[in-house]
Amino acid sequence: MNFAEMEKLLCQLTPDQKPLWGKMTAQHMVEHLYKTFQASINEIALKNFSEERKIPVLKRLFFGDRDLPKEFMNPAIGPDLLKLEFEDMSTAIKELENVLIRYEKFFEANPSVKTIHPIFGQLDKSEWDSFHLKHFKHHLSQFGLSD
Repeated sequence: MNFAEMEKLLCQLTPDQKPLWGKMTAQHMVEHLYKTFQASINEIALKNFSEERKIPVLKRLFFGDRDLPKEFMNPAIGPDLLKLEFEDMSTAIKELENVLIRYEKFFEANPSVKTIHPIFGQLDKSEWDSFHLKHFKHHLSQFGLSD
């Protein structure tokens, strides 16, 4: 699966669609994906919450075959839902599409740059690609759009 296929699946999402697990609304999920892409291209500054010595193990676990845990609390967000940024879900999806374009352009212009992930530390483009695809699939499955 690639980003274009995942974007198509997002278009099947309805604003009132209930999650199979977790507390995010459909729009919260789309905006969460949007903000994650922003962070990966330094549009949002994040700090690393993991101990440096644990990062190699965390990366091995994440980049393996396991799915992401369903009730994981992201330390960069905390236990509460973030305030919605966009007026509606269609706008949020459009902005997610726009940040995907900026993401590709950012790494085309900066092919060797590494940016901070709050759990996995410095990631390069290939690591971010793997992260985003797994993260996208995780949240699509939250709404029954991916297995």
